Amino acid sequence: MAKKLFDKSKLPSRHTTVGPAKAPHRSYLYAMGLSEEEIAQPLVGVASCWNEAAPCNISLMRQAQVVKKGVASAKGTPREFVTITVTDGIAMGHQGMKSSLVSREVITDSVELTMRGHCSDALVGLAGCDKSLPGMMMAMVRLNVPSIFIYGGSILPGNFRGRQITVQDVFEAVGQHSVGDMSDDDLLEIEQVACPSAGSCGAQFTANTMATVAEAIGLALPYSCGAPAPYEIRDRFCYASGEKIMELLEKNIRPRDIVTLKSLENAAAVVSATGGSTNAALHLPAIAHEIGIDFDLFDVARIFENTPYIADLKPGGKYVAKDMFEAGGIPLLMKTMLDHGYLHGDCMTVTGLTLAENMEKITWNDLQDVIYPANKPITKSGGVVGLRGNLAEDGAIVKIAGMDKLKFSGPARCFDSEEECFEAVSSRTYKEGEVLVIRYEGPRGGPGMREMLSTTAALYGQGMGDKVALITDGRFSGATRGFCIGHVGPEAALGGNIALVNDGDIIEIDAEKGTIDVVLSEDELAGRRAAWTPRETDYTSGTIWKYSQLVGSAREGAVTHPGGKKEKICYADI
Repeated sequence: MAKKLFDKSKLPSRHTTVGPAKAPHRSYLYAMGLSEEEIAQPLVGVASCWNEAAPCNISLMRQAQVVKKGVASAKGTPREFVTITVTDGIAMGHQGMKSSLVSREVITDSVELTMRGHCSDALVGLAGCDKSLPGMMMAMVRLNVPSIFIYGGSILPGNFRGRQITVQDVFEAVGQHSVGDMSDDDLLEIEQVACPSAGSCGAQFTANTMATVAEAIGLALPYSCGAPAPYEIRDRFCYASGEKIMELLEKNIRPRDIVTLKSLENAAAVVSATGGSTNAALHLPAIAHEIGIDFDLFDVARIFENTPYIADLKPGGKYVAKDMFEAGGIPLLMKTMLDHGYLHGDCMTVTGLTLAENMEKITWNDLQDVIYPANKPITKSGGVVGLRGNLAEDGAIVKIAGMDKLKFSGPARCFDSEEECFEAVSSRTYKEGEVLVIRYEGPRGGPGMREMLSTTAALYGQGMGDKVALITDGRFSGATRGFCIGHVGPEAALGGNIALVNDGDIIEIDAEKGTIDVVLSEDELAGRRAAWTPRETDYTSGTIWKYSQLVGSAREGAVTHPGGKKEKICYADI
């Protein structure tokens, strides 16, 4: 018997496909080869961040075709479209990085506009690089039509003379080369072997961190975010996601049924447990903001503080995403966390079951050492820590996974851009024991809140990763390691105290207590503030200027619109 047709009387696509008045609209669909039956079915947007800019995205078009087959098999009509991606590895270390965080908002906005303009009923979103993952998830909760997230998968690790490597090693090799510890030929060899396949950066950098978040928050099918991009099993996840989106549509299970305060706390917990990217402290508040849930940097840091570090992943550990997938995947990680009380098991997921129900048949794998039991962690405190003090009244964030020393005190050495600091590092004009301060790189002041991987990796390559500290109102890459504090707020452009620091001021950082202070009296700070004048940006037109006019604080996720609290009507209910 033929499957019962969906009642489209409450679906957005009724505005373009149902009734005599929609004949002109349907004529466009016929022009693309759709049949009358296909037009009568729900229209499913298949949004992809495919491009030829980087390996993170190169496999997404192929995976999208498999998603479409799954949708069609379940009597839906898939309609594919693409949006942008700015790939951080290529944007890193120059002015192009100002585009990175801005791209998150453009991705979200463009998916929203395409879905709104064409009245799609559901969304399957495929993303590969750092900002495209939260950007796609933000679009899902903003639109609130049934949605499933698909990660394009991680890259396979490279091999340099028998040693497993990632792009992080290439960035650090630049530092080694700058001090004569690596030859031109060796640098050429390592850059040619570090990235051997399609896929996103292979360790627990930002892309894999947010992929882990996608499963933990409930928007992706179990195991789907762990499988590397070249693995054929990805096709099975893509096909299953296409089928499952039709089930979610039938049951009317929406993203806001899935993404709740509890599931956001689950997401923050897996970031901490995996020693994930500090960028999650920016993206989780941004996702929450789309729904109108209060969940800022301090809420994220509270979860980090109370969650153990249990996954031995690079950059702080020794394994990559492929290794965790083969050890049992993200579900194995979540199973031990759930068993020991670190996750809320009653959260709905895109399977139509709760997180706890998804975990019921998962058993512990004793034949692996990638993931530790949650009651026998690598360290009892999380892999990421929030900081607060007179240098960061609105908070800051540091990744401590793999670090031995959690306190640092030293004189400030101030730079008003990343380029200035990178030049000092490259020429080795800094000193051991200093706290390098990079400011005017925040969301508004940058504009765009650049990542500083080129600088931090060069320091590590020079053997100075644990001999200096670095703080910024910008961001750090998920590949950053060492005593590097980002997201300092209020940012320098807004007159935050980071703008008032002078060379030689003593800065004290304590990641055990969660504090970051400059040793100055309130009177001294007040005097400097009275003499401070805002610094003008070079970006006075175009997209980056527009972003700088709208963007809010890093504490709240660096968002650009009022969010769910001001929403009067949701797209799903038009």
